[in-house]
Amino acid sequence: MADLGLLEAGERAAFHGRPADGVAPLQQYLYSAWQTDPERPHAQWLLGVCLAAGGMFGGSAAQLQPLLSVPAEADLTRRRYAAAAAGTLASIHRQVGRFVEARNYDEWAGAIAADDPKSAFDAALGLAADAVGAGAAQLAVEYVNQATGLCRDDPEWWRERVRLGWVQAEVSMLWDRPADARTVLLGSVAEAESVGAPRHVAKSLSFLGVAQQSLGDNAAMMTLGRAALLAESLGAWPLVWATRGLMAVLLRSSNPPEAERCRRSAEHAVRIIAADLPAELAEEWAARADVAPLLVG
Repeated sequence: MADLGLLEAGERAAFHGRPADGVAPLQQYLYSAWQTDPERPHAQWLLGVCLAAGGMFGGSAAQLQPLLSVPAEADLTRRRYAAAAAGTLASIHRQVGRFVEARNYDEWAGAIAADDPKSAFDAALGLAADAVGAGAAQLAVEYVNQATGLCRDDPEWWRERVRLGWVQAEVSMLWDRPADARTVLLGSVAEAESVGAPRHVAKSLSFLGVAQQSLGDNAAMMTLGRAALLAESLGAWPLVWATRGLMAVLLRSSNPPEAERCRRSAEHAVRIIAADLPAELAEEWAARADVAPLLVG
């Protein structure tokens, strides 16, 4: 029988520590677990989460894709992890700018486990984020309102509430309401801090810094810097790329040396991510308008 302590260590790393620290214990768990082990889909999804959080998008997809093969007689638990895998794959596609593909995964996730409250919430929230990425403002409002109605106040729903704040903020920014975004993100920062979830704190701070920047708040650069430092310490390279890349742009005129330091950090993150993408997708991603200026040589 596989050691459940390995599974617990992987889950702690995924949500309360450094994601890379969860990879080895989860791989060990999967190596020792029988194919019929009821916790196997949970471990496989967590491994996909840890890899994706560290920018290993290709490796993550390789772990998650098999979970989508759901037998017709699958119980709710099996369908729940299939939906979770699809949601994580959708997040990966959003991060590389493929919003149509992300929407397809989120729609599938909502259909495969529609009777599970968290899966239904995740699918609605993912579709709201997909709509933001596609610039479909009214659709984004509809989906984020649906997700808000599905969210619960239970302590175990902390991740859902934090992530809801991120997408509510994105929708607010899409409608040019940065003050609303700042308000909801302050709540996300506080909740993530209260449960000791550093990666969620870092991402909440990154979103908050963007909202503050839009409001002309002098604290914006400090907030972005906190987010970037925390993300770097966690090896959360997708977040490092996004935050340091933005800082490089914002500091270009006022502080060129610091802007260059931020660009180098963002470039390091970009190259880590690109190295684990299929060649065609890596080339497409590197050519993006928000990625290409970060690359030198």
